[in-house]
Amino acid sequence: MLTTGTILLRLTLAAFLGAAIGAERDMHKRPAGIRTSAFVCLASALFTILSVEIAHRFGDPSPTRIVSNLVQGIGFLGAGAILRENGSITGLTTAATIFVEAAIGMAAGAGFYAVAGFSAGLVLFGLVVMAWVARRLNLKVRVMVFRFTTSHAESVAAELQKFLAEMKVAMQQFRVSLVGGNSIVEFEADVTHRQQQAILERMHRPGIVSEVMTTVSRQE
Repeated sequence: MLTTGTILLRLTLAAFLGAAIGAERDMHKRPAGIRTSAFVCLASALFTILSVEIAHRFGDPSPTRIVSNLVQGIGFLGAGAILRENGSITGLTTAATIFVEAAIGMAAGAGFYAVAGFSAGLVLFGLVVMAWVARRLNLKVRVMVFRFTTSHAESVAAELQKFLAEMKVAMQQFRVSLVGGNSIVEFEADVTHRQQQAILERMHRPGIVSEVMTTVSRQE
């Protein structure tokens, strides 16, 4: 049987580690911020402690029964953070963060303090350092709206479709409209910064006015 002091220590550590991860999420305006992350870790730690303590008190030979159900419950919580927008999947990072927060809380609740702390450090490394590296190397994909104003829409549209197919970039919401004496070729695409520049450079010529805009920001 654990003492009350030990239980409170484990719960406090779990909540602190969850809050640390959630602070990073809040700083970058992502879902699952400080409170959500702290609660996920705290609840996981509490369920882990209760699973063992209740089993000891009532002589249950399966002290991990509650914990095993916890994994399924966290899976449902993480699934709620995943969305599908215009053919793209968003929220995978948030769902994965919630899942690992539950594991960190379980480790803290089981008394594996070093494991819980080290795991939280790895999560922060992935969210901060690896995200920074992805931005520096232009690996992060963003949803951009491309608009090309021209007097010869058919040739521009055909060239764009061929060029994007070569880069393996899928067009979304492709449309051609007539405004005055000019045509507008417009589409959305998930592209890296490097791909965006390649598209603009390819279409940079007299007779074509190129514009590019971001859509409503998608959260990880």
